[in-house]
Amino acid sequence: MSDDLHLSEEQWKERLTDDQYRILREKGTEAPFSGELLENKTTGQYICAGCGEILFASKTKFDSGSGWPSFTEAVTEGAVIEHTDETHGMVRTEVVCGKCGGHLGHVFPDGPTKHDNGTEASGMRYCVNSGSLDFKEEDASDSLEE
Repeated sequence: MSDDLHLSEEQWKERLTDDQYRILREKGTEAPFSGELLENKTTGQYICAGCGEILFASKTKFDSGSGWPSFTEAVTEGAVIEHTDETHGMVRTEVVCGKCGGHLGHVFPDGPTKHDNGTEASGMRYCVNSGSLDFKEEDASDSLEE
């Protein structure tokens, strides 16, 4: 079990920016079309800004038009965990980091069934706040191993 799971709220506040804390720990959201990772098209991995866990791969990112980075699936089973969210007068499915429990966003069943390269996609749209993520660019040695 990770030490990240045992941080006090004060430790989280010291570790995260104000926006990251509001999103990850208080289940906030950023304004649509405002997140710095929305337009990112670089190859790499999207990781939890709270604990560094790898959550999504760039190959599953797509432009949903929603205003938030969107992905068809998590990088591995258990990387994100789903919970029912009944706030704001609606029922949605919240997604949180499987390691630290930080709020990421929501998942909806209206994603693509094919990736840009023609491979099958899940049909899901993981709609994620940029503020809950960091990005790790793939380096040349990563692409040589494929």
